[in-house]
Amino acid sequence: MTLLLELMAPFEAQVAMPCTDEDPELFFAESPSDIELAKLVCGPCPLRQECLTGAVQRREPHGVWGGQLFIAGEVVARKRPRGRPRKVVEPEPAIELPTREIAAA
Repeated sequence: MTLLLELMAPFEAQVAMPCTDEDPELFFAESPSDIELAKLVCGPCPLRQECLTGAVQRREPHGVWGGQLFIAGEVVARKRPRGRPRKVVEPEPAIELPTREIAAA
């Protein structure tokens, strides 16, 4: 393990990766808003493409890798919130009542 850390040290000093400043749980969050935040963190990363390529090659089952969300091993655009989707209730059309003019007496 120490040898691996020594071999990686020169690379870590050269490249600043935004994900190393964040909590790793953010990239495996359940909340759609946290997932979108994780994607934003990946945006300026210089290793974004390499991260995404590595995730595809490793067949990562889930999480945000290279700015993309993986669910069940596939890249998806957005994560749906938990539970059933809300029913879309169409509003009833407004009924206009005829107005009666009261005759002035």
